[in-house]
Amino acid sequence: MIRSFYWRPDRPVEQIDGIADFDALFAAPDVLLWIDMTDPDDKESFILTHDFHFHPLAIEDVIEEDDVITEMPISKVDDYKNYLYAEFQIVDYVNRNEGIRLEEVSIFLTRNTVVTVHEKPHRIFNRLYSRALKDERLMSRGSEFLFHTLLDAMVDNYSLVLDYFEKAVDEIEEKVLSEPDEETVKSIFTLRRDIYELKRVALPQRELISHISRGQYSIISERAALYFRDIHDHMTRIIELAESHRDTLISALEVYFSSVSTNTNEIIKVLTIFTVILMPPTFLVGLWGMNFKYMPELDWKYGYVFFWVILVLITLLMIFFFKKKKWI
Repeated sequence: MIRSFYWRPDRPVEQIDGIADFDALFAAPDVLLWIDMTDPDDKESFILTHDFHFHPLAIEDVIEEDDVITEMPISKVDDYKNYLYAEFQIVDYVNRNEGIRLEEVSIFLTRNTVVTVHEKPHRIFNRLYSRALKDERLMSRGSEFLFHTLLDAMVDNYSLVLDYFEKAVDEIEEKVLSEPDEETVKSIFTLRRDIYELKRVALPQRELISHISRGQYSIISERAALYFRDIHDHMTRIIELAESHRDTLISALEVYFSSVSTNTNEIIKVLTIFTVILMPPTFLVGLWGMNFKYMPELDWKYGYVFFWVILVLITLLMIFFFKKKKWI
């Protein structure tokens, strides 16, 4: 599916659906054309070659299926002198089981055209569609600023995912300090995995934006590069927060294991005290329970009472001793 937005000076932004005569539309130097392609078929992808004459290697990156060599997300920017080709990743959080989902967006940037290609629809593009029609400044400032707006919207989505992680980390901290259980440990490991994945994806994105913000490409003016530096700073804060949350989870895990160890030690201490207290009575019961015919204590008139008095005194003395040592 192709959805395009066409701006001309002193004219409202025009929306074009489907394939059009794009090479004629962007022929004028003072216009701006944004073409957004969602899961394009062969006929729609052909315009990248026929109308724009993009390099075959860049087009191959756009239309290729899942990478058979590695599942690592690819982020890059290639300079073809007359245009830039960039690949960026949109990050969304699905759920605890599936973790985060990545959506690759391929972007071609020319002097007066921006072409975006992605596999699935996304709310980011839906908002930008509406904004393009309502606010012509999105288009009237030129292709480099439209490119900036696209990257800025994608980076903002990283912040939304990070906000969810921050709330989840706070909940885990409360559970660890109250009543931690095995489910808490599972949540810690799962969330740590997702945060690591977010950071792993964000790092190459920051490098990509860093190259653009340093004015290394002639198609990006120094005035526009300043705005890309703001995105770079934003992405840096996201990576630093992700690392901070990950460190917090490691600390929470240590607190959990410490809590479990402390509880185990308390249980062992109580059982040990009971065992020590019962040792003298067990010894005496075993001693006087021996099956000998001649035992002087068996003929005592008050032998049974004497036995219980000894047991009670020994037990009380041991409890007093433990309390004095502050073991109980």
